[in-house]
Amino acid sequence: MPGPCRISWHDLEKKGLPEDVSDVINVAGQNILDVTRRWTPGYKQNICNSRIETTKALAKAVSSTDAKSFVTISGVAYYPTDGKEYTEEDKCEPYDFLSKLCHDWEAAAKLPDDCKIRQVTIRSGVVLGRTGGMIQQIFPPFFMGAGGIMGTGKQYMPWIHIRDLVRLFQHAMCNENLHGVLNGVAPQIITNHEFTKAFAEALWRPSFLPMPTAVVNLLFGEERAKIVLEGQKVIPKKVLESDFKYNFPDIQSACKKFAQLNYSDT
Repeated sequence: MPGPCRISWHDLEKKGLPEDVSDVINVAGQNILDVTRRWTPGYKQNICNSRIETTKALAKAVSSTDAKSFVTISGVAYYPTDGKEYTEEDKCEPYDFLSKLCHDWEAAAKLPDDCKIRQVTIRSGVVLGRTGGMIQQIFPPFFMGAGGIMGTGKQYMPWIHIRDLVRLFQHAMCNENLHGVLNGVAPQIITNHEFTKAFAEALWRPSFLPMPTAVVNLLFGEERAKIVLEGQKVIPKKVLESDFKYNFPDIQSACKKFAQLNYSDT
């Protein structure tokens, strides 16, 4: 939105980016797991436009600057949910709406071949932070002792604490040797059942009320529900090789942070 110290999308189209811009980070995108929004064709179009069209506009603007880096976000839905391990080196074909969205999103960020600006794409897992996303939605029932697994609970859940994701963007921006894809996930591979157990224990609450697959499909829509019912097994190989240090490398330490009543994402 227009305002002091802001650049609107209209400003970007008409004037481009400031001449002295050094780096550009793009995390624009409508919240997919907003349970207040029905999974309609119109909403799906908003999901796409808020990612693809904004990224195209930024890529065009960035290519006309002397910026050092252009760091964008994508999602682990790029990878299949077949139980195989995937690293940044794996190339995958689109297989559903969400995977195609990730492919189109990353294609929109591609700069011209003759552009010398360093480019990094972070494929993020489920971002865990108390003041937004999944944790904000499930905290009340878990705090009341009414939490539980989603679906079978056996599905993989690629995740990252929001503080580590922010630090990974900074790491990508400042490390001149990094380029290409980085998997924005924690190094610990967990299932939804393991997450549920860790979160409930951190809150000192039971977790015996599962949310059946049919209920999740009804709540989110079958196509969107795959995000929580069918997870990918993703390894942050390049991230670890770049010597990035996680503040929350395991789900137990992350959940203990979420359980604090005075928690802050900042």
